[in-house]
Amino acid sequence: MSEQKVFGMKAEQGRWMFVLLGLLMNLCLGAVYAFSVFTKPLQDLWGINATQSGFPFMIFLATFALFMAVAGGLVGKWGPKKAALFGGTLVGIGWILSGFATNITWLTIFYGVIAGGGVGIIYGVPIAVSAKWFPDKKGLAVGLTVMGFGLSALLMVPIMTAMIDNSSIGALGAFKYLGIAFLAILLLLSLPLRSPKEGWKPAGWVQKKGKSAISVVDLDRNQMVKTRSFYALWATYTIGCLAGLMAIGIAKPFGNEILQTAGYDAVRMATLLTTMVSIFAIFNGIGRPIFGWLTDKLSPRNTAALSFALILAASALLYLWGASSPVLYFIAFAVLYLNLGGWLAIAPTATATFFGTKHYGKNYGLVFTSYGVGAILGMLLSGMIKDTTGAYLPVLVPVMVLAAVGIVISVLWLKPVKA
Repeated sequence: MSEQKVFGMKAEQGRWMFVLLGLLMNLCLGAVYAFSVFTKPLQDLWGINATQSGFPFMIFLATFALFMAVAGGLVGKWGPKKAALFGGTLVGIGWILSGFATNITWLTIFYGVIAGGGVGIIYGVPIAVSAKWFPDKKGLAVGLTVMGFGLSALLMVPIMTAMIDNSSIGALGAFKYLGIAFLAILLLLSLPLRSPKEGWKPAGWVQKKGKSAISVVDLDRNQMVKTRSFYALWATYTIGCLAGLMAIGIAKPFGNEILQTAGYDAVRMATLLTTMVSIFAIFNGIGRPIFGWLTDKLSPRNTAALSFALILAASALLYLWGASSPVLYFIAFAVLYLNLGGWLAIAPTATATFFGTKHYGKNYGLVFTSYGVGAILGMLLSGMIKDTTGAYLPVLVPVMVLAAVGIVISVLWLKPVKA
């Protein structure tokens, strides 16, 4: 059952190339996390306000989550290569067309809808491929695959900034050049993608029993939504994404609030916050393989509970004692970023563990809608609390409450489906 060759190597060794391909693809797809680099240049270019300049980013995330749900079955219908080629084409075209936008409405359509939809289609493909090739190390493989998405901003921010600051390129030119690059890279990386033959497993690997074992059932989407495990996973994923995506959205203004209270001047604040946010992106990236590995070792339920305990502790630490402490701000937001990355490994691993891999594309596509819901609720909640109280610190109160709820849901209901 293990005689397959992958990239000219035994499957047990060659399968790691699929993880590398997925990581590189996600470095392109995760460029959305660097969109804030474009907001000020777009405001200056078109005379729009901060809220309007954020529309493409918000629509991108919503379309990303929606297309994940709608297009989840394409991997099963077309195979991973064709699905990835289709999604990658949309990503590249969306970025290129964004460079020809004449106002924020067209940019929202080109970037938010077309590029966002393309990412929604292609994002789940390397995850599904990794999950099928690694029944023995599912969490680690998926975590490494999606790590590129979290680390993308570290690579893309300096590239985008250099392009935008170049008067011969500018913001719109940057969209065009990056679109061409993303189109070529994603199409090239999509070509080798394939799933293992039915029933393949690594040589010498025996299906283990217990809490972290992969499901012995293969449920389709209709069967999955009839289980308590699905709703527990969807709810906990929503909470995890709400806390993490909220942190990404308010990291700089929250940090400004803390540093101003601590007496920092504007120059020191700008320098320190830029450094901190860059480090936070690293935590977002490494959280994926770390929590993927933990999910393999501890089970999705225990790892989810641990994640929420960390979120609760970090939020409480900052809320109770960190109003004027840059150190506690850094610790708390590093933990929140780490756990956002963590949930983007816990949830796909749990989907395969609880419901099997046969219908993985469709199943995880539906589970992933919680990402979009968490993003929208997180930004609305933080905005309303800031407008009501005049400060960001109170935002941590509902985060603590939701983290406690997440622990309860994880412990009681986040369990594999019984055969």
